[in-house]
Amino acid sequence: MNGLINLLTAAIRAGIPLLFGTTGEIITEKTGNMNLGVEGMMWLGAFFGFYVGLHTDSLLLALLCAFAAGMFGALIYAVLTVSLRANQTVAGLALTIFGTAFANFFGLRMIEANGGMLPRLSAKLSGVLANNPIPLLGDIPYIGKLLFSHNILVYLGIIIAVLAFLYMNKTRIGLRMRAVGEAPATADAAGINVTLTKYVHILLGGGICGLGGAYLSLAYFDGQWQNACVSGQGWIAVALVIFANWNPVKAIWGTLLFGMFEVIRFRVGWLRIPPAFCDMLPYVITTLILVIASIRKSRERRQPMGCGNNYFREDR
Repeated sequence: MNGLINLLTAAIRAGIPLLFGTTGEIITEKTGNMNLGVEGMMWLGAFFGFYVGLHTDSLLLALLCAFAAGMFGALIYAVLTVSLRANQTVAGLALTIFGTAFANFFGLRMIEANGGMLPRLSAKLSGVLANNPIPLLGDIPYIGKLLFSHNILVYLGIIIAVLAFLYMNKTRIGLRMRAVGEAPATADAAGINVTLTKYVHILLGGGICGLGGAYLSLAYFDGQWQNACVSGQGWIAVALVIFANWNPVKAIWGTLLFGMFEVIRFRVGWLRIPPAFCDMLPYVITTLILVIASIRKSRERRQPMGCGNNYFREDR
């Protein structure tokens, strides 16, 4: 039983960066834009979050800068696709290349400035990000360790996913956002500012993706910078959007599943499974999800109708 609890606990922590990325991309796609730059925005958030945390010892400033970095990447994408009506797929791929190259280039400079050693956060900030149990709740047998013994960013990711679901489905602004994603021309005719709605939610989604990168660089690798910290997480997050049927709450369960695939490679040594097989397992599952989703199409499982298509008001 303890082994199962340990596995699930590790899976939750491994899946949280995917939850940030998936939630951010769901918000973006619900407004009618498919941003394949999730990986790039996560890289920007990872670098700037770590850099600011390293030099200020402030978790709040680190998260704000990571959020702003993700928004900056999303702003580039929004200008290209919303204002200039560039191809969304190409713009997203360009953002991924830019964010990955930027973070790795300056990450290497940061290592060189540290004498060739990997930079590490201060003990003060690392203590804030430690996986400490919540008083009383953390003492509950089994459940306490599984649900109430994580760092603050784990709870932040889950809270953001739940709030995103409530925002999209229970508020008037969320209804307008979904209307823009489904039928922008109709929403425009109804008096909704399509361009403003797209910009706001693309930037919001990008900021949340940036927080996912910050989680990886600040917490997941024990406060030590790794030049491969994101390493494909953004691409899995894009696939999880489909797996979760564009529902942030369902994404919580999806990221738990993929988090389990991520950690299982460290716990199957006794089965003598080749490490390379375990490394490719999340991507194989991602591919299968995309294939199954393309076969089992329904109204509830489909992408927003306006997603991927640039809106030009004069075409109405």
